[in-house]
Amino acid sequence: MAEVLCPQPQSEKQESIYHWLPTREEEPSRRQLRYISTFRSSIQREMEEKRKAPCQTMGIPKLQVPSPKEYLRKHSKKKVPKCTYEREKRLPGKPKLPPQSDRPLMGIHSEKNFVTTNAAEAIMAVAKKPLHACVDQRRGDKFLMDGSGLVQRFIKKKDFGVTPKYIQRWKKEAVDVRKERVAARRECLQKKRLTRLSSRERESILDGLKNNWEEINKDFQSLSVEITTIPQRLRKEKLETEMKQLEHDISALEKRRFIYIAGE
Repeated sequence: MAEVLCPQPQSEKQESIYHWLPTREEEPSRRQLRYISTFRSSIQREMEEKRKAPCQTMGIPKLQVPSPKEYLRKHSKKKVPKCTYEREKRLPGKPKLPPQSDRPLMGIHSEKNFVTTNAAEAIMAVAKKPLHACVDQRRGDKFLMDGSGLVQRFIKKKDFGVTPKYIQRWKKEAVDVRKERVAARRECLQKKRLTRLSSRERESILDGLKNNWEEINKDFQSLSVEITTIPQRLRKEKLETEMKQLEHDISALEKRRFIYIAGE
């Protein structure tokens, strides 16, 4: 910073030592430029596209303003329950009064003897069974025994002690399920049991194994003596392993006369 002597101001008439002191010239401060990324516009665009909810931004969300005609009505959000009450059917009205001109027939007499008919009906009627009641007080108060629970009526029923039909059905279903399980277990054991190979099958298997060994041996003999590449070496190893496996199977079949095969 350069130091400059302040000259004496012309407005002041008196001389002062402060006017001759060295002062510093203040340079204007340079403001640092703020860093702005080149991807600012693309990032803002991506953020606007990803924004789904309207209230994730600062300030008032931009929503569609409802029209003033669609205001909230009274009881619009309440669900009116359906009427499940059934009205009782009206009884038929009483018949109308007969007119004054309608007169009943008069002077009709019956020849039936009501005294004798009533006596005959009373004689022929079946006598009522007396009620099974019990008197428990001295005044003669009685109560019926049938509905009191003191009489063992259920023992005298026809189906007393008989197993209900639904229990019989359950027992039958349980027995059927048990039989199905036993049959499935037996079938599984029969599949897994050992079966003996016949002599013809044994000879045919031996002939097939020997023919396969001859074919593989022929391919093995046709290989070159000097093996230089990796595929040739891999082919030779594959043929050797197949020949060893066939030799092992042939020797096992020739040594054993009886051969058993387990089921799947």
